[in-house]
Amino acid sequence: MRMFLAAYGGNRNICALLIRHDISCELIIHISPGKEAGPLAVEVFNRYEKKYVLDADTYERVIRRVSEYAEPDEHNKAGRLYEIRNVYYDTRDSALIRRSLSKPHYKEKLRLRSYGEPKAGDMVYAEIKKKAGGLVNKRRSAMYPREAERFLGGGGIELAPYMNAQVVGEIGYMLESAGERLSPLRPAAYLAYDREAFFGIGRHDVRVSFDTNIRTRRDDLTLDRDGGEPLLEPGLRIMEIKAARSIPLWLCGLLSEYKIYPMGFSKYGAEYINSHERISKARCKSHARPLSPAKG
Repeated sequence: MRMFLAAYGGNRNICALLIRHDISCELIIHISPGKEAGPLAVEVFNRYEKKYVLDADTYERVIRRVSEYAEPDEHNKAGRLYEIRNVYYDTRDSALIRRSLSKPHYKEKLRLRSYGEPKAGDMVYAEIKKKAGGLVNKRRSAMYPREAERFLGGGGIELAPYMNAQVVGEIGYMLESAGERLSPLRPAAYLAYDREAFFGIGRHDVRVSFDTNIRTRRDDLTLDRDGGEPLLEPGLRIMEIKAARSIPLWLCGLLSEYKIYPMGFSKYGAEYINSHERISKARCKSHARPLSPAKG
């Protein structure tokens, strides 16, 4: 506590925030050995992630401060957001996301991801995302769209030099295991959003991203077509902080200054809850019997 107070000139509010949310902050200068590859190139991630829901006013204040300490992702440098599309795979009764929402120590998800609409010759990514004790491990392999859809649909795959053989094996095991323990995994939900991302200057293991225009659907589950129902109310954004080790002091101070607190938010989880509520309301409406006029 004394070290935190010294670093922040005696600001006990910031220290309380760090301790309350178990945020580890680095008190030394770290020189990165080199720039990390962009999000399309990296196939294995190990990091801690925190998510926050921001309204429009808070976003405008935060983005100005982030721009002082972080540089835009290479796909944002032209001032444009980049689009991420996902198809999540689950059992027919949504066993994976239901288990995830129960907040177990270990959970996993399987999805197919593209950056924008896949064009002829573009690669997509088959990804396993695991979380254990707060540490997120994401492993993925590049594939051509038809290869990925056939593989994730249980049709097998022939390894190619551009694939990550270990990740392909892990996904194959997950597909086989789910089919034996639960039921076969299948496309369950489409989820897309527009992202603005930054890397910390001198700390490329720290990444801050802002997702907006999050849209979902449960029909026509392909990456080739966009569109769907909005997941959040207009003006809201999801801010994610991802770090391999600790969150830098400037970022901890920003969270304290604007009273921004982490949320256990999952885009696919929120989509499942919304979808379940819509189905329940539709069933109630279809079973409702019209009221007869009162007789005097």
